[in-house]
Amino acid sequence: MLRKLMRTRKAILPDAAQIHELIATYSGDGTLLPRTLAEICENVRDFVVLEDDGRIMGCGALHLYGTHLAEIRSITVAPWAQGRGGGGRLVKALMTEAKRHRVGCICLFTRKPEFFAAQGFSVAQRDDIPDKIYKDCHACPRFHCCDEVAMVRGDLPKFAILPEPAGFGKSTSSFVQLRL
Repeated sequence: MLRKLMRTRKAILPDAAQIHELIATYSGDGTLLPRTLAEICENVRDFVVLEDDGRIMGCGALHLYGTHLAEIRSITVAPWAQGRGGGGRLVKALMTEAKRHRVGCICLFTRKPEFFAAQGFSVAQRDDIPDKIYKDCHACPRFHCCDEVAMVRGDLPKFAILPEPAGFGKSTSSFVQLRL
């Protein structure tokens, strides 16, 4: 019998429980931010899954901010499937999705910068991606002691579309704030 090969595909709602389980595997130690099942269901269209012979073994999401910026998030491969190239396949699938949407810059925050550097990402300053900071980071309990490395691939955005959160403090950023 012919064995199906490892492949990526867009996630569907019935995948949400397995995606939640994969993310939970790595959120206890802080590698990934925890995501609720409800949050995954609500955002399942952002996810790509990695499967082998019909079994989901990894996932990742592409969160769109606009054509200027997208973020790769919640990318993981099950412990039993590590070392088989699945992480690279997930990044490639998410980059293809970003290209389809004509996104100029893809960002991510990671504790594994070596892996993403091998995928063409380079280290960035947090101030280079204010939409990410304004939407998610400012509310994170680790905001002022974050140990994740900001990385980007593509042209850094020259503007932000999200407003600076109330109480965020004086901005030293030179970004243009777009009001839509």
